[in-house]
Amino acid sequence: MGLLMDGLRMRFSGWRMVFACSLILLAAALARPLGLQNNAPQTLKPEPPLTPQKTTPPQTTTTQQPDPPIQLPDLANLPIETPTQFESKGLEYDALTHGGITVMFAPLPPHIKDFSILQVTVTNGSLVSWTVKPSDFVFVRADGVILNSVSADYVVESLLAKASRTDVIKLQLLYEDRLYNLQNFRSTNGYEKRRQAAMAMFVNKEFKAAAAASAITMIPVKLKPSDSTDGAVFFENRTKEKSQSLGAGRLVVRTCGETFVFQTYGELKNH
Repeated sequence: MGLLMDGLRMRFSGWRMVFACSLILLAAALARPLGLQNNAPQTLKPEPPLTPQKTTPPQTTTTQQPDPPIQLPDLANLPIETPTQFESKGLEYDALTHGGITVMFAPLPPHIKDFSILQVTVTNGSLVSWTVKPSDFVFVRADGVILNSVSADYVVESLLAKASRTDVIKLQLLYEDRLYNLQNFRSTNGYEKRRQAAMAMFVNKEFKAAAAASAITMIPVKLKPSDSTDGAVFFENRTKEKSQSLGAGRLVVRTCGETFVFQTYGELKNH
């Protein structure tokens, strides 16, 4: 009996070895085609030929350009209105009112070489605040020459460099006399405030001329409703004429959202 069992065990072990070998051979047979397939060289498909693409010209986009600055023909063709005219202390004033804004001017007698000077007042009778600047004033001569007003800093520097101390003081006294005697006008933010500020800035008497020049020269100022300002507006005018008048032409004032055009005829009258 023992011999029989040993024989069966040996036979079963043999079958198991045969079955294992068969599995190994089957796995190898299955793996070989797969490996060959994986290791086989891959063929690249030819790419289709490139076809030339049509090039379209770049499209031009039109953008709105900013309005060009005002040119001489525009200034020359602006309509002229008849201003209100009156005389005060020997000066002839012209006044225009647009949209509640009143602009008034008169030429001052020449005291400073190479400059023509206007005494200007602006009253804000509108419901909003506006800023008034010397650059708002432009003079167009009859021959087409445009004179731009010069800045306050340039005026003060030029007066101290070119004019004598006596001439500047005389100009200040003349300005005061004409301003204080101007009827129906009281400046709320003009010469008097500038004079007080200049006196505080130029304490030394040697700088009295600088204080005088700073006081009379118009500077940029914001006017609230019912406010008014005044000042001397300077135009650089290198002429051989002794009068140094602006002469015939148009004074164009673009301020407070309005445009004012004053016609001048020949030599501006001074008394």
